[in-house]
Amino acid sequence: MFTVREVGLYEREVRLRLPFRFGVVTLTEAPQVFVRARIELLDGSSHWGAAAELLVPKWFDKNLALSNEENFEQLRLALVLAADAYTEPARPRTAFGHFAAHYDQQIAAGAACRLNSLAASFGPAQIDRAILDAMCQSAGCSFYQAMRANLPGIDPALLPAQLPDLAGFDMRRFLAQLTPAATIAARHTVGLVDTIAGHPRDVNDGLPESLEEAITVYGHSFFKLKVGGAVEADLQRLIEIAAALDGITGPYHVSLDGNEQYDDLDALLDLWQRMQASPRLQRLIASILFIEQPINRKHALDRDVSALSRIKPVIIDESDAELSAFPSARTLGYTGVSSKCCKGLYKSVLNAARCRMWNAEAGGERYFMSGEDLTTQAGLAVQQDLALVNLLGLTHVERNGHHYVNGMAGLPQREQNAFLAAHPDLYEHSRGAVRVKIRNGRLAIGSLASAGFASGAYPAWATLRPLISPPPRQTARV
Repeated sequence: MFTVREVGLYEREVRLRLPFRFGVVTLTEAPQVFVRARIELLDGSSHWGAAAELLVPKWFDKNLALSNEENFEQLRLALVLAADAYTEPARPRTAFGHFAAHYDQQIAAGAACRLNSLAASFGPAQIDRAILDAMCQSAGCSFYQAMRANLPGIDPALLPAQLPDLAGFDMRRFLAQLTPAATIAARHTVGLVDTIAGHPRDVNDGLPESLEEAITVYGHSFFKLKVGGAVEADLQRLIEIAAALDGITGPYHVSLDGNEQYDDLDALLDLWQRMQASPRLQRLIASILFIEQPINRKHALDRDVSALSRIKPVIIDESDAELSAFPSARTLGYTGVSSKCCKGLYKSVLNAARCRMWNAEAGGERYFMSGEDLTTQAGLAVQQDLALVNLLGLTHVERNGHHYVNGMAGLPQREQNAFLAAHPDLYEHSRGAVRVKIRNGRLAIGSLASAGFASGAYPAWATLRPLISPPPRQTARV
């Protein structure tokens, strides 16, 4: 048990080497936020921990009336609200106890500032990671060791209103049985404006620019394909993508991401029927693992998707805004849910526990989690997300930050060197910068088992700027 004494919030700009279009936005730059937290144990000793995450527009709140900068302000506000909540009451709690104690408070405070639950939860999601890192540092253990021993004190009884379905679940046994691996497959993202074939040389930095180049250089066999909600355009783009993927000698695997671009199930079923009618899509269709949140969140949890899930499993992503979302989605035919550190590490663990419980009841592997990316950057962000999905037993995870951003280029050299020295299996130095290393489509992540929450190194704090103050809470816009 410990008290959260300080939370420092910082940021730095990230510029993409390639534009990344998903849903309604084409991302070219965004701030990355850094959280630094100090905890105090009952013996009076203090320990620091940290976390990092990109502030991504038009995902947490897709209101087109908002500018990207206003989306950034929403997420900054969520962080400030959470930092205030975690540090104001000087009361010792477990790591999970801090999350549980402020869960309702954060969502209510966010709603008062016109933040939806997904955006409001961004703040605790990052602070929870930083204080868990500090807790692991204090115990001299790795994230994996801490979680398997349940040092965070994960207990559904602390949130009885939100987790009634887990009341009788043996959480300690579940956590103790988790077995992380030394490598994981990287699922390559194909954005809506990505070049598929050829060698465009638009950036000309020596890194892959097209899908074909990424396959050649990284050796991927897992892919995530974005679709845009226009049936004819989506069909033609999938045919173009299939031509590239079908050149892979061995088997490949695909997920389709709708990014809420379809208003109803009928339009998506129409796309599926047209895909089935195309001879050029037969291998791609057979390779699809699941479909990710195709329906707008306004309707995603009030319409049954069983007709689609009988064809391919369907997961929720953006609709996973509160702890009750996955059970609600299950009643509508969804069988999966995404894990993203930006949504909260405890949410991922609790949803993984639900999958274990429901599969035991069903007598088979029907319910599952997928590992998804929101352009996590090299450093703490990608490391902590990799450690989380690896702990939960996922064998592949969407990774796109290394493709759309030129690694750690532009960061202080001592920071780059520190991360490379701490995680030589995960990173390499090439083409002038430290970057994620992918061989045969896989990431080596054994070094993430070091002390802390996958944090063998930290940012050069003096080079970061303080978090830009969000607008006054009472005038926060939607």
